[in-house]
Parts: sequence; structure tokens; C-alpha cells
Amino acid sequence: MSNNDSLASITDQMREFTRVRDWHQFHDPKSLLLALVGEIGELSELLQWIPAQEASELAQQEPLNHRLGEEMSDVLLYLVRLADVCGVDLGQAVNEKLTANEQRFPVSDVHGVAPLKE
Repeated sequence: MSNNDSLASITDQMREFTRVRDWHQFHDPKSLLLALVGEIGELSELLQWIPAQEASELAQQEPLNHRLGEEMSDVLLYLVRLADVCGVDLGQAVNEKLTANEQRFPVSDVHGVAPLKE
């Protein structure tokens, strides 16, 4: 299954989930974006006070790993739903962005160096 197939499947599942609950009336871009921001906040809270040098190790341990998965899923679901409502083909947009990043950040220029914001 390709990434586009996976995203299409998630999109279809979210459409159906929304349809049967008659929630489409609430799913305008602004409301979905605010819900997405809220979920990102919940994800952030899980790592907020963990020292940076310990975060990678602790994130792979239970119960934190499970909670991270739950919150990341919420973020992904709202992002996919927002893309659908806005008419954005998220799979295509991701592929185009990865291609652009390959050109913008050639390995020879950035290997081992964090790029500066321009």
C-alpha cells in the first residue's frame, strides 16, 4: 500500500465517521485547525517537562509511548480531515514538498548541519 493509498483510506474513514455523526456541519477549516492546534498542545504536554536528553529514551517506554501514539493519531486525523475539507490532496502535497526539500537542502550543503530559517 502506498502512502497515498493509506492517506486516502484514512480520509475515507474520517469522512464516514463524520457523516454518520452529522458532524460535517462543524468541520469548517477554522474549526478543524483550532482542533488540530488543541491536539498538538496535548501532544506537547506529554514531553513538555522531560529533559531533552531523556526524551528519546522515555518516549519509547510505556506508558508514554502509548500516550504519544494516541495524541499523534489525533493530530493526524484532524490534519487529514482539514486537508479533505480544504480540497488538498495531502499525499500529493507531501510528495511535492519532499521533492522541493531535496532541491532546497542538498546533502552536500547541509549534511550534519541544522538549516537556518530564511
